[in-house]
Amino acid sequence: MARLATVSPEQILSAAALEFAERGYAGARVDRIARRAGVNKAMLYYHFVSKQALYRALLRQIFSRAADRIQPIATASLPADAKIDQVIATMAGFIEDHAFFPAIMMREVAEGGAHLDPDTLKALARIPSAVGTIVQQGIADGSVRPMHPIAAYFTMFAPIVMYLAGEPIRKELAAHHLANVASLTPEVFVAQLQQTIRLGFAVRETPRRARRGRIRSHNRPSTGRKRL
Repeated sequence: MARLATVSPEQILSAAALEFAERGYAGARVDRIARRAGVNKAMLYYHFVSKQALYRALLRQIFSRAADRIQPIATASLPADAKIDQVIATMAGFIEDHAFFPAIMMREVAEGGAHLDPDTLKALARIPSAVGTIVQQGIADGSVRPMHPIAAYFTMFAPIVMYLAGEPIRKELAAHHLANVASLTPEVFVAQLQQTIRLGFAVRETPRRARRGRIRSHNRPSTGRKRL
């Protein structure tokens, strides 16, 4: 076992992420986390006073890291549609880098956020807040249709979590030749989600506005030569 001086919280959090993803909060055991981390339980409790404290620290770390990737996009000098594309790609990349995240997130949603204390909720809120900033920029400049920023966040975020969480199921479907899922790589999925969101969020001409445009075009004096 590692000596106390050589044990870092990061080492324990990495082991905890795997345990919580595999077994959920209720099924996770501190002794297994300690063994994964190569420490004893006393060392684990030195850094985290309880399983609940460890779990909340893990969630805060995940949410904070995700927000740290997204917030610079929100403040960049780019059009809103370009930012939305970047956010989708960044979210997908972040979850691929943290493969345990979809399982933990979906379990937490299923349990009604039972383990989210105020500090953890604040860390989580940074993500939809950054996405909301981008959506509101687009609404203000007329490139994004009016919508609730949190609805936009869920529209962008939920498909990524579901797609990546479903990887084991996709592999089974492909192995049994039950669905053509092998060609739907993460790159293809992200590109198609970006396209779907762009089309869904974009401002569209109303029939009345389009009709007025056609009338103005029809009434505009012709600059060409009249036919005899």
